[in-house]
Amino acid sequence: MKSPSIDPHLDLTIERIIQAPASRIWRAWTEPEELAQWWVPAPSRTRVDALDVVPGGAFVTSMSEDGEGEFVPHTDGIFLVVEPPRRLVFTNVIDRSWHPAAPTPVGMTAEVRLEDHEDGTRYRAIVRHASPADRDTHDALGFHEGWGAVTAALAALVEGEDHARRPDCV
Repeated sequence: MKSPSIDPHLDLTIERIIQAPASRIWRAWTEPEELAQWWVPAPSRTRVDALDVVPGGAFVTSMSEDGEGEFVPHTDGIFLVVEPPRRLVFTNVIDRSWHPAAPTPVGMTAEVRLEDHEDGTRYRAIVRHASPADRDTHDALGFHEGWGAVTAALAALVEGEDHARRPDCV
């Protein structure tokens, strides 16, 4: 299945070269104990409630500001496309029970692409929105800072501490 093109009026992207093989990054996305280590910006903590990495499978997480307090809903969606270890697409506009959802602050469909690169893997996350207003809202809420922080945490996890301090997220 071919990916749609990127529409700058509707889509936001994060791209980074991660010095690890795609299979290692894939594992960090698809194993609950790995995803919990990087899915929300620190110091917040993630609890993975459901991670059924198949088309139509549930993707449900909760988060706590510090891991000590109450966990509140964070992600409740489904996977749409699963092509190990190269492409993963999920959405929060359909919830785990396959009912239409109205997620706040915005609905989105996210596509993660992993491509071979001479230095490891080109990691690209494309987050698609229903309208320019939704895209702009997500951008204003700190999309690049938040997704940039979790992408850096993902890279630190899969690369090891030696490479974690490289500022090559764009």
